[in-house]
Amino acid sequence: MELEERYAIVSAQEELLKFETFTHEDAWELGKVFVSEAMDKDLKIAIAIRSLSGLTLFQYAAEGTNFGNEGWIDRKFRTVQHFEMSTLRYALFLKKRGATLAERGLDPSKFVACGGGFPIFVEGVGCIGAAMVSGLTDVEDHDVLISCISRYLGVESVPRYPVV
Repeated sequence: MELEERYAIVSAQEELLKFETFTHEDAWELGKVFVSEAMDKDLKIAIAIRSLSGLTLFQYAAEGTNFGNEGWIDRKFRTVQHFEMSTLRYALFLKKRGATLAERGLDPSKFVACGGGFPIFVEGVGCIGAAMVSGLTDVEDHDVLISCISRYLGVESVPRYPVV
């Protein structure tokens, strides 16, 4: 699959997976969807949902995760917070331009260009937060985000990014 096709898939996911509202209670309910997915599939993942200000609204770490996962979540959050797009879309954006984080003036110890962070957009408001997953490959982390957010929102026809 071509780079442009991959970029279009992730852009479409972001466009389709928008919330009408998003409260702290919504973060809790969405978080429970993530935990259910992790438990049902025995995924060794850490999950976090944060407001754009950085306030942690939900966090969970499955058995088998470690402090390193939290570091990845922090870097994924900063990337979504800074660009208001998924970390996978930003990684593809850099790849299309043949650029790196450092060349864009971003410290790779604080930001990351890989999947696993997804913006929480509220219709008519914009980006108000982010959901992050860490523990699998970056594309699998992204896929968990898409699967759980689409299930929570009841959006069935979301294009899927190839996980292989």
